[in-house]
Formats: sequence, structure tokens, C-alpha cells
Amino acid sequence: MIKQLIQKITSNTDLTREETEKLFDILMKGEATDAQIGAVLVGLKMKGETVDEITSAASVMKREAVKVPVLDRSRLVDTCGTGGDKINTFNVSTITAFVAAGAGAKVAKHGNRSVSSKCGSADIMEALGVNIQMPPEKSAEAIEKIGLAFLFAPIYHPAMKNVIKQRREIGVRTIFNILGPLSNPADAKFQLMGVYDPNLIEPLTKVLSQLGVERAFVVHGMEGLDEISITSDTLIGELDGEEISIYKVKPEDFGLNRASLSDIQGGDLEYNLKVALSILEGKEYSPKTDFVALNAAFALKAAGIVENIKDGIELAKETIYSKKAFEVLQKLREFN
Repeated sequence: MIKQLIQKITSNTDLTREETEKLFDILMKGEATDAQIGAVLVGLKMKGETVDEITSAASVMKREAVKVPVLDRSRLVDTCGTGGDKINTFNVSTITAFVAAGAGAKVAKHGNRSVSSKCGSADIMEALGVNIQMPPEKSAEAIEKIGLAFLFAPIYHPAMKNVIKQRREIGVRTIFNILGPLSNPADAKFQLMGVYDPNLIEPLTKVLSQLGVERAFVVHGMEGLDEISITSDTLIGELDGEEISIYKVKPEDFGLNRASLSDIQGGDLEYNLKVALSILEGKEYSPKTDFVALNAAFALKAAGIVENIKDGIELAKETIYSKKAFEVLQKLREFN
């Protein structure tokens, strides 16, 4: 079966949903050889993955994932992005998760260790003193009681071990770079998803819709960011129910001053930890806090906490400077 599917992919022919499901079943169950896995991943990349192919592959990943038994998903949002941007910012989406939780959202923050950056979301969470190895029931309890849990990808997607070695050896971005953010183990219905390529905005917004997500923002800062930018325009795919709209925003639209790239760049783990604590403790009066507040505002709008982005920015800043975001961190540190 897999040989026929590889033949189809390398002939530049799109797979049906059923074919993609069969193919990723084989990959996830460890039934493909290294050569076959490499051929599939590179073949799909060269052909270009369709919305149906990505949707089917993500559906298999979600089905194979260890589930987080969250009882109330009414305001449950994920801020997981693809990573892989070119700017090397500090860990914006991770800090955003604390702010969104402090402002009343429930956050199932899905993430992993660094792949392409100096410091991944799991690295910074661990450095902040958060237990990243929480089992599913405990994560669900943390979401319910504190408003936030970190879902460490290797725990929740054990089947990914069957393709990790091959992905590293290939060394280029493949479909798996985008499947992680589409496969939240807590089945969050609201999402803020940063992507490394503006060409992914429209297809991934459609994929989220087909996966049953209710409200989402898929975003790309036009200078190469997988976040909503305060240094340039941001291209956004918005999903609201079944409605999809694609548009651009700029910082000035929301009353924020445009910053320079040097204002938002990160560094190694030690530097990014210092920045995270400075923001969460309400001590950072700089474009870095504006950057986090802007992204948190979109997460809060996705979760239905605020009606518009300006209100979201105001709520995010109030949450930061009143130390409500830091309180979430303190509670999560103590939660074991």
C-alpha cells in the first residue's frame, strides 16, 4: 500500500483524505522503513500539501494522541505556533499563555523543546519552574483550577517517535512542522497559531475549520515572525464559526507604537528567562510587554473573553501589571 501512495505523491498527484489517513496510520504505527518515511515527507513537500491532506494527517495525529480529559472546553484556547521564524524573538506565545490564563481564559499550551530556535516553549517552561511532565489527568486538573497547563508534545504524541530520527536526518521543514499546532491533545476549540510562512495562512485556517475549531487566528508577522508583530504588518487568517477572512493589521490599528526588531529579539535560555520573568512580574515597561499584550489580546478574543483587540490589550496589560499573570505561574509551580 505505501509503495503505491509514494508512487502517487512522487507523480505529483494529490492524495484523497482516505489515502492520506491510511498513509499516516502506517507512519504513526512504525510500519514504514526509513527510506519510505523520507520519500513520503520530501515527496509531499515537493508536491505541496493540500488542505485535505493536512486535515487527514492532523486527524490521525489527534486520534493517536494521549487525550487530556478537560471537562469544560468553553474558553479553552491554545497558543501553540509552528516555530521556525527568522527573527529569534523571546518566547512570546509561552508568556502569552500565562497572560491569557490570568485574564480568564483556560489555556492548553501545547509545545516542545527547541528545534529551530535557541529556546523552545518546553525549555522556558521548565526554566520557569513548571513541571512539563504532567500526566493527562493532572494537566486537566491544572487547566480547571489554575487556567493553564503545559502539554509537552512527547508525552501526548508518543507515535511521533516513529518519525523523529528521519525528520532530523532530512533536515528540512516537512508536514510535521505544522501538524503539532493542529493536534492539541486537549481538543481546544479556540486557537492562536503563529506560522513561519505567509503562504500557510489561508490553507491552515481552512484546516482548523475542518478539524472542528470554532474560532482561531492564524498569524504571520511580515518581517518573518510566527507571532502578531509590533514591528511590521501582520497577515491574519481569522476563523469565526464557518466564516474565514484574510486581512492585514498593523500595531497602530490598536494604538500601539511600532517597535524595532532589536526591541523584541530574544537570546539564549538565560536571557529569555530573564525577559519572561520581567514581563510576568509587571516590571517590563517596554515594547516587549506591548508585544505580549497584543498577542494575548488575540488569544483572549479567540477564547471569547473580549469583543475586540483594543479591549484585549487593555485587559492583558492590566493582567500583567496587577501580577495576575505571575500568580498563574506561581500556582503552576506549586501544582504537583
